[in-house]
Amino acid sequence: MTQTANATGSRRLYKLRKLPLASGAALELGARTLIMGILNVTPDSFSDGGRYTDVDAAVAGARRMATEGADILDIGGESTRPGHAKVSAEEELRRVLPAIRAVRRELPHMPISIDTYKAEVAREALAAGADIINDVWRLTADSGMARVAAEHNCPVILMHNREQAVYAGDIIEEMARDLQTSVELALQAGVDPGRIVLDPGIGFAKTYEHNLEVMQRLGELIDLLPGYPMLLATSRKSFIRRALDLPADDVVEGTAATVALGISQGCEIVRVHDVKPMRRIADMTDAIVRRGAVLPEQLVF
Repeated sequence: MTQTANATGSRRLYKLRKLPLASGAALELGARTLIMGILNVTPDSFSDGGRYTDVDAAVAGARRMATEGADILDIGGESTRPGHAKVSAEEELRRVLPAIRAVRRELPHMPISIDTYKAEVAREALAAGADIINDVWRLTADSGMARVAAEHNCPVILMHNREQAVYAGDIIEEMARDLQTSVELALQAGVDPGRIVLDPGIGFAKTYEHNLEVMQRLGELIDLLPGYPMLLATSRKSFIRRALDLPADDVVEGTAATVALGISQGCEIVRVHDVKPMRRIADMTDAIVRRGAVLPEQLVF
């Protein structure tokens, strides 16, 4: 993807291309923003903890999100909220595998991502029917994760994260270097470059001011890492709650503002809790920013 200027709201040119899945199917990128619906099968996630821990509830939630316009379902079994309690791979698998299998039976053609940083969990989830790995530690927490992605020929989402919210220089340049390091880890393991997706990691290793600055400069980050689709996950995050002084279940408008801003700067996938309103926000934003800006050429790495 290229652009003609760097400022927020500048005109971008979108290229139609495919994101091949582990199943052999593919997601279409470029024509419109893809919606990833969040399906946490955890008891302690900051917003929806406990909502989908029952398999029947998870299937009902997946069915609803699909009806509302989700293109991908992201299933996670360990909360990554601040102060979360880490769980073992065994416990995480106990939570996610029944949900993945049940959702796969109910929605056989719906792409499913497994939200984990553990190679063992990713491997078992892919065998159970998941199509994508969504790693919040960008392949750095488990040395086997890149190899799992390569062996299964699946997309891998590399989310920016680090141990502390400390940046000695320009935050966007440092984030780009961190993400490029993870891209190299993926490529060295044999991951197809056309299966790598990046995520700026809003809310992770970033202060309130950092999050606002990264949101303002997403286009710059995308330009520093050309060729890789960018996923944006801001839904109900704490920086929105702080800016609006509202609880997590009352920030749909704040989330919508970040989604529209992210799409306008070039983000191609948005990860959200509230699929129906965000599908509408994305469609309206796409109608404006992608009008006459979608090119038929395939992206060549």
